[in-house]
Amino acid sequence: MPEDLNGRAAFSVRPAPLGEERRVTSIKPAPPCTIVIFGAKGDLTKRLLMPAIYNLANGKLLDDKLKIIGLDHNDRTTDSWRTELNDALQSFTKDAGAEFHPAKIDQGTWGWIARRLEYTIFDFEKAADYGKLKERLGSGNVIFYLAVAARFFGTIAEQLGKAGLLEESDGAFRRLVIEKPFGSDLPSAQALNLRILKAAREPQIYRIDHFLGKEPVQGIMPLRFSNGIFEPMWTHEHIDSIQITAAETLGIEHRGKFYEATGALRDMVPNHLFSLLTMVAMEQPGSFEAEAVRDEKVKLLDAIRPLAPGDAARGQYGAGAMNGSAVKAYRDEENVAADSRAETYAALRVHIDNPRWNGVPFYMRTGKRLARHLTTIAIVFRKGNVFTLSIAPDQGFNATFSAKERGPVLQTGVVCTGFAYKDFFEEPPADGYETLLYHAMTGNTLLFQREDMVDAGWAAVQPVLDAWGSSHDELLAYRPGSDGPDAAATLLEQDGRRWLPLT
Repeated sequence: MPEDLNGRAAFSVRPAPLGEERRVTSIKPAPPCTIVIFGAKGDLTKRLLMPAIYNLANGKLLDDKLKIIGLDHNDRTTDSWRTELNDALQSFTKDAGAEFHPAKIDQGTWGWIARRLEYTIFDFEKAADYGKLKERLGSGNVIFYLAVAARFFGTIAEQLGKAGLLEESDGAFRRLVIEKPFGSDLPSAQALNLRILKAAREPQIYRIDHFLGKEPVQGIMPLRFSNGIFEPMWTHEHIDSIQITAAETLGIEHRGKFYEATGALRDMVPNHLFSLLTMVAMEQPGSFEAEAVRDEKVKLLDAIRPLAPGDAARGQYGAGAMNGSAVKAYRDEENVAADSRAETYAALRVHIDNPRWNGVPFYMRTGKRLARHLTTIAIVFRKGNVFTLSIAPDQGFNATFSAKERGPVLQTGVVCTGFAYKDFFEEPPADGYETLLYHAMTGNTLLFQREDMVDAGWAAVQPVLDAWGSSHDELLAYRPGSDGPDAAATLLEQDGRRWLPLT
């Protein structure tokens, strides 16, 4: 029987007839382990990591011997931490805009998790605390999850290494899961990799990009390589251009300090958008094993033609109104400089120098306060057909094509067909972290970034970062609720093309 990318038996994408249950494949639970969360009090733990643990527990995918140790500098107890996490989970049932939005929290599942939670006050820079942690953990499987500010990544990895906490023996694993942003440019990413690789081996390091945990993104490889109707058309001979969009209606949401130092390009392009680029553009790997897939991704990233300043556009959202409510300009947000030069919108034109994509531009855009919350990959064919992979908020794909209109005269019109995940598969409330955490526990690196992938991503955008960093040009404001700045439209108009509308 064929298998999917997770090693599960594959099944056909057909809705079951009425009255007939859909066939569900069995997935083995993750092995017993201890998850040590650095940054247990943080927003990421409450908003993403704990819902993922809840969903895995609810799906019976966690071992009964699981332990979860939360570490942070805040003065809390295990009981108060449990209460805070429970309150956060309950709040998501009332928040339709949350990535994790269940109808209710199953108290049996939550009780199972709560009994396994332990909280410890911990200083990330204090060697003695790591010594105590080592005594507490003893032997066995451990995942160290760094849900902390990026400035602590190198420090924590070094301290774990010095304490011997990353040494593997007697068949037990020790793994390090690292959140983004992984560096702020190529030199800083290389320096961080150097620090971490002195403490741990590359196979122990799981650099997370949560976009890769989303079901439609994981589905790109099977869609391309397991369907004869797609892959033969996936070349420059048939494709005019490809547009990758990650648009948000939200502003910076009280993250002024982070965004001032980061901006839209650093925040989204070398990780999220390039992850989508590699999935849609890489060559077919020899197998779906992790290293074979990651090798092809690196080849694709290395084939990106060096970007020039003229290949990029940026802007900042101004003041205006959205959905009938007034919104601030970016420069009026909390912890943002009055003369800030941090972009809240970035667009790029990328060329890939290989035989498959010769002459095909890849256009990327991402921004805040735009007309619609939307993450898509749109393949624009030479004859005008558009095949769109929808990643968020809807999941699935649609395609436009020409068909004869009714009547005695031969006239054609544009029609659309598509596929929605929700029409074929049950959609449990999930944020994508479930898959990533499960893969980290089972040792599957398929959806995680390797050192050379990180370096290649930063290398591609470094010329633009350098140009923007030294530029004194004023960042033009764009209207909230629009498709973005005029400069982004001009970027495509130079090529005789235009962006697909967000609405």
